[in-house]
Amino acid sequence: MSFQNLHLSDLLLRAVADEGYTVPTPIQTQAIPHVLAGGDIMGCAQTGTGKTAAFALPILHRLLQQPHTGQSKPPIRTLVLAPTRELAAQINESFNSYGRHTRIRCAAIFGGVKQNPQVRSLAAGLDILVATPGRLLDLMNQGFVDLKQVQILVLDEADNMLDMGFIHDIRKIVTRIPKQRQTLMFSATMPREIRDLAQSILHNPIRVDVAPEATPIETVDHSIIFVTKNDKPSMLVHYIRSNPVERVLVFVRTKHGADRVVKHLVRCGINSQAIHGNKSQNHRVRAIINFKSDTPPVLVATDIAARGLDIDKVSHVVNFDLPNVPETYVHRIGRTGRAGASGIAVSFCDGEERPYLRDIEKLTRLHIRVDATPNALPKPPAGPVHGFHEPAQTHAQPMYATKPQRRGGEQQPRYIKSPPARPQHHSGGGNFPHSPAAAAHHAPSPGRPRPQGQGAHHAPQGQGVLHSAQPHSKSPGQRTGHADARPASSARPSSSGRPAPAHPIHGQRHTGPASANRHSGGFRGNSPRPAGNRTGKRF
Repeated sequence: MSFQNLHLSDLLLRAVADEGYTVPTPIQTQAIPHVLAGGDIMGCAQTGTGKTAAFALPILHRLLQQPHTGQSKPPIRTLVLAPTRELAAQINESFNSYGRHTRIRCAAIFGGVKQNPQVRSLAAGLDILVATPGRLLDLMNQGFVDLKQVQILVLDEADNMLDMGFIHDIRKIVTRIPKQRQTLMFSATMPREIRDLAQSILHNPIRVDVAPEATPIETVDHSIIFVTKNDKPSMLVHYIRSNPVERVLVFVRTKHGADRVVKHLVRCGINSQAIHGNKSQNHRVRAIINFKSDTPPVLVATDIAARGLDIDKVSHVVNFDLPNVPETYVHRIGRTGRAGASGIAVSFCDGEERPYLRDIEKLTRLHIRVDATPNALPKPPAGPVHGFHEPAQTHAQPMYATKPQRRGGEQQPRYIKSPPARPQHHSGGGNFPHSPAAAAHHAPSPGRPRPQGQGAHHAPQGQGVLHSAQPHSKSPGQRTGHADARPASSARPSSSGRPAPAHPIHGQRHTGPASANRHSGGFRGNSPRPAGNRTGKRF
């Protein structure tokens, strides 16, 4: 059967011929007639078998049969939901490629980039919108997206969206779409949760299965190498150097693990790049563009790249870490051997990952071949890694900042968060001379008992004690304020000729007795108050 037998538009057949496709895949042969008839579809097929064209071509044909009329901007008539940014961009590229000879407008919106260009595309009008659930809900809440005229809803890689926690977002989006619609669901696996979701949003769906669930592609050669965890980086270098590789895609379990593998490869002289969730969208796009070039680097990725990415001529897929979910193994190795081509999938397995290997063999119903481990593995050269930049180390901010702040000719540390200052006991010297005038000044005021202890005044914790280097008299009902511990030359005299009291820490001076009385502290209750009380701001 050829594409001409599927009764597609001539404009679409021209675009398919431009892409070099002549014979449809099994999923396309079975799904396209049902989509053209307007029925709901629940399709399950191996990854890399052309599921995107299975719904893109009939959707474009239906929109061509019902063109938008009027001078207003076209409404969104088709909504496609994808789990990742890369898959959304790829689906948008496929719609634009197949619809290059038409006037149908298509755009993709996803997170990780600024929303202004996406908002402008929405304002200009779209026929087909490809989106990730998170960014779509955000723009819907801002009032930029109207889904009241959606006729076709597509859920691509539905099981991956379920694994990523998008199930609640999908249900919210479905409530904003008219109930009279056509719904298409495609995925490589169909677990029970996906079947439950299909029953809630699909109406009498037609099940399209072209292969048993979680069946790997037959054109891929599988093998296992048992190696310890510490020897995996050296084993990867040995494998790349000893095999005729063209495009190598390495899968790791964690983001930091991907960076460590790239660092090791670069140190050994192998060009490589990482792609994972911590990378910016621009970095991820550049990495994929470089991987598609004629001189591709080794692409080290987390499972973000395991679903839906269609990259030609991927010769080798290396599972640096075996996945703990057996279905993920099927999606990973599906990046090679696409569209009938052959590919090689090798996995490194240490002692802790043997249970994962048993689960994979049970799911895929395969007995994976075990390759011999080399006796000697290459060691990375010592020295810095050129072309690889370590992320900057971040440290917690200290409680006490070390940046000095100048106050009144002195440098004092600026406290970001500090406990109340303890009172200082002054026994003389410096700015506190033991002169007869100073002794007379430290005498208790009439009617107020002197605190216990000889010498300096005692104050509760957190309250400063101010002293004056010059004696002055006060009335019995007026509290005594004292100058701070600065030289006499730096003290600004008040109107009465005496130095004005200063804040014990900030150095803020106040003139007049009212300021001192208003801000003075002391003991609470009936406890005796010291003769010298703090003045200044309460803080």
